[in-house]
Amino acid sequence: MLSRWEDGQFDRSSHRSRIVFLQQTSQRVSCLIAAPMSHLTRFGHYLVYVIVRWLIILAQAVPLQVGNALARALAWLFTRVLRVRYQVADDNLRHAFPSLSPEARRHLIERMWHHLFLMVMEVAHTPRVLHEENWRRFVDLKNVRELVKRLLEDRPVILVTGHFGNFEFGGYMLGLLGFPTHTVARTLDNPFLDRFVNAFRSARGQHIIPRVGGAEQIEAVLQAGGTMAFLADQSAGRKGCFVQFFGRPASTYKAIGLLSLQYDAPIAVVYVKRLGQPMRFELGVKAILDPREVTVRDPVTFITQWYTTQLEEIIRESPEQYWWIHRRWKEQPRVKKCVTPGDVTENEVDGELTRNAA
Repeated sequence: MLSRWEDGQFDRSSHRSRIVFLQQTSQRVSCLIAAPMSHLTRFGHYLVYVIVRWLIILAQAVPLQVGNALARALAWLFTRVLRVRYQVADDNLRHAFPSLSPEARRHLIERMWHHLFLMVMEVAHTPRVLHEENWRRFVDLKNVRELVKRLLEDRPVILVTGHFGNFEFGGYMLGLLGFPTHTVARTLDNPFLDRFVNAFRSARGQHIIPRVGGAEQIEAVLQAGGTMAFLADQSAGRKGCFVQFFGRPASTYKAIGLLSLQYDAPIAVVYVKRLGQPMRFELGVKAILDPREVTVRDPVTFITQWYTTQLEEIIRESPEQYWWIHRRWKEQPRVKKCVTPGDVTENEVDGELTRNAA
């Protein structure tokens, strides 16, 4: 064949045809191999979904006091035996509360796991036990008057919270009170679970916007004077805005400050804290910031530090209700300023929200 090529007798069109044929054959074989794998993946997702649904049914069938005892047992197992993400949580607590002894940190980690498992039980029970006529049996409202006033205005509102207390209950409760919200959330890899979780969240008006490609929807909500809710306590990666959180620089999303400034949206830092027993909460507003009142030279950094400080103060009051298992301080700062409001673009907001979607 090489000699034919050198002699100029090689039929290039025939050669291309063979290559195309081989490529098409390879694609067909790949499809034949991938087809059963795709069905297996779909079956696996559905099997996981069925198992989760059965676990939820069992959780709903168990009285909350029994569920509370089970949560304590699982917390002891995860902390003392399995030590799930123990080093991450212990390191976070060692920096956040340097005066705590190793045993005190271990006890706090165990209480955190108890809170997380109890939160799952509460979420399972919420649709069955909470409704318009009896919500006052489960919820105390604190400092909400100003927020209600803002929600009734024509201006958009941004709600900021963290992985503290029962934040899932908060979105459900606001919808129950007649204040629908839009929340950015990562699309789950399991499509059956994703639809199920979103159905729960949207049952009372908590609409979910996918984190990947959701910038246009977020902007549409704010332009229409709607309410956006953000979980604002996870690392924003190397390109985030670094502010102080428990005495250490933490990469934080700057999109919240940018959106507030661009759409003239007040920011309210809110929380849902458990009050000593299952399904008993305080839904409160820590503080509200109107962007019209921000006159500093670097407003994005100011706003980002402001709401981060408010979240820290909330967490310090009940640290056992915070998710210390996140690697919140995994990124270290570089000498870089946050962007200014005039620099914001749709691609920048979208990238800010999708950077940690995986």
